[in-house]
Amino acid sequence: MPSTRLKQYLDEKGVKYVTIKHSRAYTAQEIAASMHVPGQELAKTVLVKLDDKMVMVVLPANLAVDLHLLKDCTGARKAELAKEEEFRELFPDCELGAMPPFGNLYNLPVYVDTSLARDREIVFNACSHTEAIRMGYADYERLVSPTVIHCARNR
Repeated sequence: MPSTRLKQYLDEKGVKYVTIKHSRAYTAQEIAASMHVPGQELAKTVLVKLDDKMVMVVLPANLAVDLHLLKDCTGARKAELAKEEEFRELFPDCELGAMPPFGNLYNLPVYVDTSLARDREIVFNACSHTEAIRMGYADYERLVSPTVIHCARNR
């Protein structure tokens, strides 16, 4: 079930969304396959430390974060993937690894890869390894106000 916090937030903001149940999956590519959604249509959330500050990076499931591009685009001196133990406490309402791309709900800056910003819809984990949410990208952008940058590369 999507986190109560996320669902309440979307409902309060009057956002139309669909909750999608799928078989238990842990990687973004497994989730996309179980929902019969192409990898480029599923958004995955990656936690990164930029100069030791935690940020959320959102990109298509079929791509990887390019830490060099991210560092260059943000002006950071250092960029590294965060370890689970470094962000586990930040998402008490989510299963580990199933964080939704709503950094604003967790006091985290959000960076979205340009390839996602071109889509009409966004599909993402809903704090669970068995449910996702599909909603309009314009609504997502309005609620989260992410910084849109080119920060992804092919795997």
